[in-house]
Amino acid sequence: MLQKEKIGIAFRRRWLSLLLIVGCAGLLAPGQASADPRPPHRRFPDIELITHEGERVRLYEDLLRDKVVSINFIFTRCSDSCPAETAKLREVYERLGDRIGQDIFMYSISVDPEHDTPEVLNAYVKKFQIGPGWLFLRASESDVELLEERFGLDLDEQPQDPSDHNISLVLGNERTGQWIKRSPFDNPDALAHILGYRLSDGRVARRNEGSYVRAPEAKRRSAGAFLFQTRCESCHDLGKRHTLGPDLLGVTVRRDRAWLVRWIREPDKMLEEGDPLALNLYREYGGLAMPNLRLEESEVESVIDYLAEQDRKRGLAPAPPRRALLDASYGQELRVNSR
Repeated sequence: MLQKEKIGIAFRRRWLSLLLIVGCAGLLAPGQASADPRPPHRRFPDIELITHEGERVRLYEDLLRDKVVSINFIFTRCSDSCPAETAKLREVYERLGDRIGQDIFMYSISVDPEHDTPEVLNAYVKKFQIGPGWLFLRASESDVELLEERFGLDLDEQPQDPSDHNISLVLGNERTGQWIKRSPFDNPDALAHILGYRLSDGRVARRNEGSYVRAPEAKRRSAGAFLFQTRCESCHDLGKRHTLGPDLLGVTVRRDRAWLVRWIREPDKMLEEGDPLALNLYREYGGLAMPNLRLEESEVESVIDYLAEQDRKRGLAPAPPRRALLDASYGQELRVNSR
């Protein structure tokens, strides 16, 4: 490596370190600068929170100190992003196994503390079949706003509606001062790797570490397959019957397509309107509502096409007529050529 490149890398590292220190110093509560003996990257307001089990805990001493953690903000009355977010993080939880609660800790903090009592949060935990090591917490409204601000998750304007909250995910190691902001909808394997190894400060050896040279070629996926795997698979599967929501194998045979399209696009409205089938599903799955994923109509069609393809592969649905296949192929060709 050239000397100039080495100097450039060292310069960038110094700046990153400086930014980290300055950024973490911002986590300091007002008036705390001269009194707190902790280094800047370990200064957090030690506010009180209450867990979904009714236990009173302190943010710094009980939840953060010397720990690797994930932190996100939710509220239980949310009908779209929060249920999907929780289901996605449940995949991370499952991948980390018994390390959760031992050397890795997960925290979801309510932005609607007036409604989300410990009892309400506990019912939410049970709906998602979440085990120990992942705490759902509430604090006073002002303390929640302080936490969002300190973790860089506050919005430009203070929202009056909890649904306007930031849905980013913060991953960090309090002892080392390493903090990373990611999306809770990122690949759960990647998030588990960050928590389990990247933030472990060398204390945990990577298992089954391989070389990029031996990595298999990434499979090409259709738009529907991608959407199913990134947006639906947290709650649904095809034939395994162990997920939070209904098994979707054969769903294109069991359900009318028009009903499926609307159900995927606006399940919250269908529940409000009292759709009989939607209400039956809601009751059957313990009051766990299908979230509104805000998908475009074309995305919904892609997902249903993917599900129909899986049903045909398993012999559950007849293959479409040849003419329909040709029309679909022609339409796809036109869309490609029009780009």
